[in-house]
Amino acid sequence: MTQPEILYEDAQLIVCYKPAGIATQTKKLGQKDMVSILLNHIAQEGTGQPFIGVVHRLDQPVEGVMVFAKTKQAAAKLSAQMKDHSFGKKYYARVQLTEGKTFAEATGHATEGTLRDWMQFDRKENKSCVVEQPRKEQKNVNSKNGVQEALLDYRVIKEEEKTALLDITLHTGRHHQIRVQLAHLGTPICGDHKYGKAERGTPALCSYHIDFVHPVSGKEMTYEISPRNFETEC
Repeated sequence: MTQPEILYEDAQLIVCYKPAGIATQTKKLGQKDMVSILLNHIAQEGTGQPFIGVVHRLDQPVEGVMVFAKTKQAAAKLSAQMKDHSFGKKYYARVQLTEGKTFAEATGHATEGTLRDWMQFDRKENKSCVVEQPRKEQKNVNSKNGVQEALLDYRVIKEEEKTALLDITLHTGRHHQIRVQLAHLGTPICGDHKYGKAERGTPALCSYHIDFVHPVSGKEMTYEISPRNFETEC
């Protein structure tokens, strides 16, 4: 990827498509990421000193629509929307079902509902896992030790013999959250060899929708894309 796929751009921000396999931002020398790609894009336009502020992230193997700030002021306002949960994010996920079972039979959950778990991040392994809910008096301590609440809504929109397609609204942005919670439910994402059963491939997970308020105009902004990487077999 040398030129970014821009969905919208003005003096304050860029909305673009991030392909699977490209990191949002990385410290690895010689490896392209969305930040360096967008900085080059701005430099080529010759519109001043390039600046790209990371407002939110997508896992490297996950595709989707993203917004980046082009000024520090825009970055601060967009980041504030992320913190107060007014920044909307929706995903499609294709998950593996136990052979011969429906989503409800495989999970014991309804085809629409909320997943609320507690997750812990292992920095050394670069993996997260679901842990027991801490007692009330332990919550503040555990949050400092990497244990945080993970919350999402899901809706099954299509079921096939071995897979189901889910529409997910993300309410918290924990490390690998959707992948971990769905794997813990017993329905790992197709192609996910880190948390699922796939030997190789790319997770069939796409951030297809974002919505936010423009940091200067106050206009409500909504962008959606179609998944392009859902050919992975379970």
